[in-house]
Amino acid sequence: MAQPYDDRDGYIWIDGAFSPWREAKVHVLTHALHYASSIFEGERAYGGQIFESLRHSQRLANSAKILGFELPVTVEELEHIKTEALAKSGLENAYIRAFAWRGSEMMGVSAQDNTIHLAVAVWPWGDYFADKMKGIRMTHADWRRPSPETAPCHAKAAGLYMICTLSKHAAERAGYQDALMLDYRGQVAEATGANIFFMRDGALHTPIPDCFLNGITRQTAIKLANARQIEVIERVIMPDELGTFSECFITGSAAEITPVAEIGEFTYTPGEVSEALVNDYSDLVYRKIKIPA
Repeated sequence: MAQPYDDRDGYIWIDGAFSPWREAKVHVLTHALHYASSIFEGERAYGGQIFESLRHSQRLANSAKILGFELPVTVEELEHIKTEALAKSGLENAYIRAFAWRGSEMMGVSAQDNTIHLAVAVWPWGDYFADKMKGIRMTHADWRRPSPETAPCHAKAAGLYMICTLSKHAAERAGYQDALMLDYRGQVAEATGANIFFMRDGALHTPIPDCFLNGITRQTAIKLANARQIEVIERVIMPDELGTFSECFITGSAAEITPVAEIGEFTYTPGEVSEALVNDYSDLVYRKIKIPA
């Protein structure tokens, strides 16, 4: 069994100071635990530098605004905290989790006066999927991404991940590594924690992120494809098209760029485009290449 996350050496920055890892705790009546009033960012550091750190910090602040609160620090201060947390961890390559939540002063749906807490944790995390060029196996999720009229879909809010956990658990129990989620209209949306791309006739096709996050890694993959003069088409993709694509990959801070070999009954071959973008992404995050802003 992997080492549990509540029993580790090190420090977590929480509410203004570094706390020993095992002592970084919240009360059981914290509003976020009962009503999902929390937001987070998942980031990676490569060679001692956090990739796209500022954009992640800005997105966390925007998520807070969507959920009706403000972070207790500025974006600039958060940048400093993350850098300090990474340095204190002693890690060069790491995963960084910045998150904020409503505290425990009020318990109920309304929590206008609750303190907004903020924490930053750093830990080692290798490839989200092992042997990624082999391609992961995905199945079809039963749950769908909700309409923007029913959920704050452009916030990286913890509550939105409940159906992702349900879908990923079901996929793993069935022998798969992830699941493809449709949206409320029945259109292809994303994986449980990553955006998705498909290859056909020399062009990449990816769903329009109108009811799920336009991921930072997704945007990076588009820039990398453009740098290779690969056309990227953002459009509605229907499930009956899944058998018409030759390659498929997912993108996310945790997943990075990971090829897909199977989605249920449909198979794909991790080919030249997938491999090129996997390698380009690695070169980019380790600062071996640059792409236009």
